[in-house]
Amino acid sequence: MSGGSAETERSMNLFETVLETHASGLARVAATYEADRSLQEDLFQDILLAVHLSLHKLENPERLRAFIYRIAHNHGVDHVIRRTRQKRRDAAVEPGGAPATPEDEIVSTERSRRLTSAVCRLPLPYRQVVSLLLEDLSYAEIADALALTPTNVGVRVNRAKTMLREMLNEH
Repeated sequence: MSGGSAETERSMNLFETVLETHASGLARVAATYEADRSLQEDLFQDILLAVHLSLHKLENPERLRAFIYRIAHNHGVDHVIRRTRQKRRDAAVEPGGAPATPEDEIVSTERSRRLTSAVCRLPLPYRQVVSLLLEDLSYAEIADALALTPTNVGVRVNRAKTMLREMLNEH
């Protein structure tokens, strides 16, 4: 039974590393998939739980970063799909968006606010790549996390930059 115990200890050590090193990045990834602060927190907690439950599957600890961001991406996509379906069902009931809360004032400058808003309006494939790029993942790590080629990541980054430039120049 010591093999299982060693596996559990390894998973716990890896999870501590995730919390210490990657929690803020995972929270930002959750924020790219959900605009509502309370739902961001729920998504973030779901991502952490999924990471915790999946760490035993990680074969190469050197790939921890790509591994956890792939989990975050998958949960983010699932969340968007569920929310879209729910919004369609509730379309007649829920008008407009929720007002900003004091916690939303984390973004300190107008430029950051506009950029964040523009990133959130990107189509999902481009938003995913940009959010991971903003977390300083390399093209290879992004490709691994999203099951793309590094070339495809580069194409998506360039297209996202073009879209962001157009969105930011509208104002």
